[in-house]
Amino acid sequence: MPRRQYPTPLATERLAQRKPIDGFWECRLNLVVSAEGICCDRRRSLSIVNISSAIFDRSAPDLAACPDESLPEFAFIGRSNVGKSSLLNMLSGQRDLARVSPTPGFTKLINFFTMNKTWRLVDLPGYGYARVARADKSQFNRAVGDYLKHRPNLNCVFALIDSSLPPQGIDLEFIEWLAGNAIPFVLVFTKSDTVTPAKMQVNIAAFTGRIADWFEQLPEVFTCSATTSHGRGELLEVIKTAVAALPFKSEEPLQEKAKPPVGPAMDSRRLSATAPRKTGPKATRPW
Repeated sequence: MPRRQYPTPLATERLAQRKPIDGFWECRLNLVVSAEGICCDRRRSLSIVNISSAIFDRSAPDLAACPDESLPEFAFIGRSNVGKSSLLNMLSGQRDLARVSPTPGFTKLINFFTMNKTWRLVDLPGYGYARVARADKSQFNRAVGDYLKHRPNLNCVFALIDSSLPPQGIDLEFIEWLAGNAIPFVLVFTKSDTVTPAKMQVNIAAFTGRIADWFEQLPEVFTCSATTSHGRGELLEVIKTAVAALPFKSEEPLQEKAKPPVGPAMDSRRLSATAPRKTGPKATRPW
């Protein structure tokens, strides 16, 4: 069997051949973009980088409580204490968009923020914090897993990794889970200001080396610092490119609409599982 080709979220090539599997479109070696064609709107692209409004929408305990699916979403997740909240504040240009807590694992709900009325930034609960009660932790993981697997308007996951640390088992498990579920993601190594460039590159090389056998092509890698704003432009460019590749929709305020059933009936998801890949670390967490 061929090794698995990683579908990068910036790819815009359409497949020459595709077939439905359990209600989803099977992706072979590329990312599937809407069959209706691509409309790249300059105003919409500029509004990604120049964030003029960032409005809190809601906190959802599970998939059923999430907002309507009319806007593209970009989710951020990482191990507890990876600096996610500070990073989100840096990206949005607002100091208090996401609450920065001295207690790791503070985020316990799926938080949605509408950016410029054109896309949503999604703050997912961190994983791996031991002081969260076991029963609650399982519930958090299920909610995150349901969102990542069944949210049709999820465009890309930004998987945050602490650049000052060698590869951590829980991070490797999560990346293996993302890959196994064909969820589009990029790797973002945070806290670049807290480590020397040489040490950071050693840690990044060690991490990508551990996951290299899982992909034909490695995920895209970015580095960033919430303190110095390093990497902000590059991360927003990922979002801008993805949004520009979507069919144009009106930027008028959107009305709530009935939520479709969660499961195989949702055929708008652009990605699904592909050919078997080499075995990575055993992912036992439900996420």
